[in-house]
Amino acid sequence: MACEWWKQAVIYQVYPRSFQDSNSDGIGDIPGIISRLDYLQELGIDAIWLSPVCKSPQDDNGYDISDYRDIDPLFGRLEDMDRLIEEAKKRNIRIIMDLVLNHSSDEHFWFKEALKGRDNKYHDYYIWQDGEEGVYPNDMMSGFGGHAWQWVPSLKQYYFHHFSVKQPDLNWDNPAMRQELYDMINWWIDRGIGGFRLDVIDHIGKNPLKKVIINKDKTHQYIQELSQNTFGRKPEELVSVGEAWSASLEEAPRYSGPDSNELSMVFQFEHILLDNHGHDKFDLKPLSLADLKQVLGKWQTGLHGKGWNSLFWDNHDLPRIVSRWGNDSEEYREKSAKMLATLLHGMEGTPYIYQGEELGMTNTPFDLNQYRDIETLNAYKEHKALGWSEDRIVEALHARSRDNARTPMQWDGSVNAGFTKGEPWIVVNPNYQKINAAAQMNDPDSVLAHYKKLIRLRKEKPVFTEGLFEMLLAEDEEVFAYRRVSETSTLTVICNFYGNAKKVDMSQFLPEGSLPVLTNDRDNQENMSILNPYEARMYITTNH
Repeated sequence: MACEWWKQAVIYQVYPRSFQDSNSDGIGDIPGIISRLDYLQELGIDAIWLSPVCKSPQDDNGYDISDYRDIDPLFGRLEDMDRLIEEAKKRNIRIIMDLVLNHSSDEHFWFKEALKGRDNKYHDYYIWQDGEEGVYPNDMMSGFGGHAWQWVPSLKQYYFHHFSVKQPDLNWDNPAMRQELYDMINWWIDRGIGGFRLDVIDHIGKNPLKKVIINKDKTHQYIQELSQNTFGRKPEELVSVGEAWSASLEEAPRYSGPDSNELSMVFQFEHILLDNHGHDKFDLKPLSLADLKQVLGKWQTGLHGKGWNSLFWDNHDLPRIVSRWGNDSEEYREKSAKMLATLLHGMEGTPYIYQGEELGMTNTPFDLNQYRDIETLNAYKEHKALGWSEDRIVEALHARSRDNARTPMQWDGSVNAGFTKGEPWIVVNPNYQKINAAAQMNDPDSVLAHYKKLIRLRKEKPVFTEGLFEMLLAEDEEVFAYRRVSETSTLTVICNFYGNAKKVDMSQFLPEGSLPVLTNDRDNQENMSILNPYEARMYITTNH
């Protein structure tokens, strides 16, 4: 496989609304991001994945776009976006746009026109079904709760919305609609964008009337056409990553294989689903390390040479990983955050860091009236209706609400964590005075310093990109260990996933006298056969 830039890269996700506010309105914005580019340059990242900043009524925090070619006034102006691209480029950082191509806002010009009549050119840009009020075309439910079909009395038709009622699904069977999207994407490419993250892209091929939300063959056909007409023209320059919850290991090479002519990589979420019962993310169950090892190991070996992995623990839709699979107590928060980072960043694929993850930011103890996320608010009502107790619902929301990831970035110990001088749009985590970037900046043992070392190692050592994955201690229920072997060197990663000390015979897979190039426990240099709670080590040895 050709070595495109994004294979050595580390990508940092910015959630603009919560990153940095520049005008004291309590909402982060593009000028705020520009003011923090030096911090990101020092961290060592290569690209910023920017959650949506296009014009939007903000029903789903920007994932409901009303104008693909303009910036929402909440975040600034088009000129600010151009300046962000330019300033980032000066620091060798690319800007990756988040594009929502499965649906638009119901306030988009196309949908407003579509409502004017069945003969309107834009009516067929969406998915409609004749019917009568109260008799739904079928029993499909929206991902955000309620029916997925919305009645429009003036048209005597239902339109399909897989998510919010304000997010009507686009009709990808319409070639004119597809061409408009391609023209828009090329318009952004011409403005200097470095790539695209494509929201729920596996949903674009669908037949809701037959209750088919993901038609894989049709989806791949559309993505190939999308790629050929846009970012696929410059595959070495432009990175493309598709959010594909449905992507199995068998399916992933079709999206990201060297000859697929589709995407650079996909986000697949098999590992993220391991600690919930069934499909309900709020129905909690403990994570099994054996399951995590099996899933991550399977993707590491199965995609090698056939596609490319995205490596992530966190994003804007997920709770904070240190509170989820680490230990966010005062005693072990830093150590477990470093352990999880070490575990992930040694694997094959492109690592993604979600804002604040590099500081070990945690879930937030929200009161019920402090949640802002549409999914969370709907989940409260739905689980109440299912008969869940208040305590169980509160526990589930605290563990899984998307708002856990959306609290303001914790820059320093000043009021509102240095995020805004106004009233923040969502509460700041009260632990910001202890957990913030300023407190970690000059601390060589901080979580931030650990991430910087990981990123530097990744750029210096080709084994991170090329090495073949091999699971070690596969049956161990507390230690996650593996190695990556290239022609010239071997990378060995050993992580104690839990809070108990663990004895491990290192001589079985390390040359005598090996010393770690990275560790999160400098105090444990004497007895190398004992792994302290949440201890992580990374070794690089030369092959002879």
